[in-house]
Amino acid sequence: MSSTAAAGPARTPGTHAPPAPAGSTPMSPAPIASAITASAQIGVVGVGVMGSSLARNFANHGYTVAVYDRSRGRTDALTAAHGTEGSFVPATTVADFVASLQRPRRMILMVQAGPATDAAIESLLPHLEAGDVVVDGGNAHFPDTRRREAALREAGLHFVGAGISGGEEGALTGPSIMPGGPAESYAVLGPMLEDIAAHVDGVPCCTHVGPDGAGHFVKMVHNGIEYADMQLIAEAYDLLRHGLDATPAQIGQIFARWNTGDLESFLIEITAQVLEHVDAQTGRAFVDIVLDQAGQKGTGRWTVQNALDLGVPITSIAEATFARALSSSTPQRQAARGTLPAHAATFTITDRAAFIEDVRLALYASKVVAYSQGFDQIAAASEQYGWDIDRGALARIWRGGCIIRARFLNRITEAYQRRPDLPLLLADPYFTTAVGDGLPAWRRIVAQAALTGVPTPAFASSLAYYDGIRAERLPAALIQGQRDLFGAHTYHRTDKPGTFHTRWTGNRTETQT
Repeated sequence: MSSTAAAGPARTPGTHAPPAPAGSTPMSPAPIASAITASAQIGVVGVGVMGSSLARNFANHGYTVAVYDRSRGRTDALTAAHGTEGSFVPATTVADFVASLQRPRRMILMVQAGPATDAAIESLLPHLEAGDVVVDGGNAHFPDTRRREAALREAGLHFVGAGISGGEEGALTGPSIMPGGPAESYAVLGPMLEDIAAHVDGVPCCTHVGPDGAGHFVKMVHNGIEYADMQLIAEAYDLLRHGLDATPAQIGQIFARWNTGDLESFLIEITAQVLEHVDAQTGRAFVDIVLDQAGQKGTGRWTVQNALDLGVPITSIAEATFARALSSSTPQRQAARGTLPAHAATFTITDRAAFIEDVRLALYASKVVAYSQGFDQIAAASEQYGWDIDRGALARIWRGGCIIRARFLNRITEAYQRRPDLPLLLADPYFTTAVGDGLPAWRRIVAQAALTGVPTPAFASSLAYYDGIRAERLPAALIQGQRDLFGAHTYHRTDKPGTFHTRWTGNRTETQT
């Protein structure tokens, strides 16, 4: 990609000792005393794959890093393999780990979300002092982060839920970081996170997102968009394979070409690599020997559940999440295979280049819809929880380091710079034109997929959303009439203000309520 992650400037170990965050209050009980010298500027609890990579990233930027893991072997393995990369302070106990940190203590938890995170926090609490900063860098559910932030605030501590995207490589070379929590904590934590984050055009892919659970919320939505993006790419592959009767390697070459244009992104790049890969054991295309069941760890599901709570339509993300569930519905798929009739036509492609271009345009338009829906959900949550999230800043920090990094995030950043209160990303002039130009191709592709029996739930739902959001009038009027008939749920009229009900079981006269 043209936007590459660059390391921040090297730091001299021992020079980072900013003042404690403002607003700190005394906590009780007092920390347990230790004779260990406080030499580390940052600490990492949990040095598995992600934690180890993050600790190395800090060390590579000149920070002295305290490391602790419940498994002593992991700590030893980290220092043995990478101890020469920088300054590490391994600890064998929680007390020693905390004692090795300079005040205000800054520590990042890289442990499994849920009870393991709560247990790690509980183990730290007796050793902490007012103003210390505890960061949860895992994929926590944002309500848990809000609960933890409130509890630690009562104890005089700063708790930061930080979304970290980029996988193992990103954690080591420069991730996208989405810290939430109190603004005061960012004063002592932010410069360090900005150092180790990816940089695009000299700008760090890290910003303070908002209070309490805002950081983990936007990471959740990021992952939901990631679900949609991956599903759309998979559907594009499926269409090309059915329509062109092409090999995975040939389709991989198509994706590689797409990665030089508007679709340039990390996911398009790795798609080409996966499709061109050959299984060493069988000599077959790798994608053909992988079981067609997609896993998920819950963030997509959380995104959809929250969107239902907020009343925000994120159909692309929802269909992508359900598509993964369908892929793993083994008994149902076995019962349907060879039993349910298709009555489907066969693909007849007379112009291969035109078909490939149609799929490309449909993919781009559908991706824009998925991102637009995700940013709508962020705006709704920001209003609901009083977070005041800057959507333009999010687009900016997602340009590098994270899984959904893509060239067109520059366009999204520009859209929110033009109008920070933009109610709909699709309504920005650039995206209105870009999606409109691809609309005929988008319609052809969805129609061809339906006629030939190729499932494209994300393509089709994205197009349906687009048509729904632009419609002058929707059939919801009929639904509201039905609701009023069977449940006296009332309705509003188009020609005058007020709330009304029709006496359906009587003389059908209308009353104003």
